[in-house]
Amino acid sequence: MRLEPVNSKNWRIDVRVAESQRHYVADKATLLARAYAYRDENSRAYFLYEGETAVGMGLYYDCPELGAYEFSQFFIDQRYQGRGLGLAGAKLLLEEMRREGKYQKVILCYIEGNAAARGLYEKLGFAHTGQRDGDEIVMEKSL
Repeated sequence: MRLEPVNSKNWRIDVRVAESQRHYVADKATLLARAYAYRDENSRAYFLYEGETAVGMGLYYDCPELGAYEFSQFFIDQRYQGRGLGLAGAKLLLEEMRREGKYQKVILCYIEGNAAARGLYEKLGFAHTGQRDGDEIVMEKSL
């Protein structure tokens, strides 16, 4: 698996969130809009590739007020779920943050009730902070 930054040549690649996950997971258009909105925070949007096939997307940006990266958006295309690609892709994004080395901590939120996201993030070593942002539960991890 590999990462490829979203750019002017590839942004139209078709990756989709499963309809059943739309309540919990942002789609490609929302991810790209958020990347643009957080451009002043050095947002980084990536496609996740398995071989030559785009299988998902991820986004993170700087959160200097918390001294952390914000792991903002992440999804695996509905056609490629159930193959362990979520874990592999999230590990790649975390490794990219670690390689950059600007912060030693990553924060993220998931919507309450999204058991799949909670399990994935706990498997990656994220822990609940006890904080909430509306219906979102805040987690963090040291890099």
